[in-house]
Amino acid sequence: MTAVIESVGLGRRYGKHWALRDCTVRIPAGKVAGLVGPNGAGKSTLLHLAVGLLSPSAGRITVVGGQPGSGQDQLSKVGFVAQDTPVYGDLSVATHLRMGQYLNTRWDGEWAARRVRHLGMDPRQRAGSLSGGQRAQLALVLAVAKRPRLLILDEPAASLDPLARRGFLESLTEIAAREGVSVVLSSHLLADLERACDYVVVLAGSRVCLVGEVPELLAEHKRVSAPRRELTRLSAGLTIIQEDHNNGESVVLVKTHQPVLDPAWPVTTVSLEDLVLAYLTRSEPSASSARPRREMVGR
Repeated sequence: MTAVIESVGLGRRYGKHWALRDCTVRIPAGKVAGLVGPNGAGKSTLLHLAVGLLSPSAGRITVVGGQPGSGQDQLSKVGFVAQDTPVYGDLSVATHLRMGQYLNTRWDGEWAARRVRHLGMDPRQRAGSLSGGQRAQLALVLAVAKRPRLLILDEPAASLDPLARRGFLESLTEIAAREGVSVVLSSHLLADLERACDYVVVLAGSRVCLVGEVPELLAEHKRVSAPRRELTRLSAGLTIIQEDHNNGESVVLVKTHQPVLDPAWPVTTVSLEDLVLAYLTRSEPSASSARPRREMVGR
């Protein structure tokens, strides 16, 4: 399957500090891919490299088959919504749409106007007087109406209230399905990923620690309860990702492509949230304060 983002040994350094290091990842086309990790893991750095706002200090990256920021044709392939969902507060909604038409050769003005009407926005209203959710929706309209092949969003809903965030994510998944655009969505709110994403990339310590199709990742990971003395036998055929022990009993999260050895050991499925947190704990056991938040509202 064609990749919309592909990197090999990618890194970005500021002085002696690596914001992203040895990042090798391939995100296939046609997916809503979630990029998750604690603050400082390199999520924004990776996305800024992908849109051409930064240049690599090491390795290479291709986006939709081209070099990020290499020219007008490459820029037209990618729509980008930054973390603060930037719009111009003094300009009206209608002026934003006219500006989009002026700046983008493939601009779909009919779709943009129709989308604004669907969202109930007054085209005469200035963006600065819109709610946070409306500004995020307007930024999304501007990014999609340029008809990109890839839509990149850097935590665009992080500052929204739960209701506005849910509306934004519903719009995003609807657009991805109807318009056929690939999406890479950065978020540290794990519930957002569960709602919207079918592919996930987990960054920890500026490196990729987990990547793949969400259904496949969930299918190959299980939570197993077993006597602690049996862990050696358990680990002989499985990869233990996380362990919890209590009074001689152990509950372990394992990666496996085969049945668990002993049918007497209870086996349960795991959620995407539990899976991501387990890998982050495994990668940075001393950084629990920096783990992504469990977002329970609306679940």
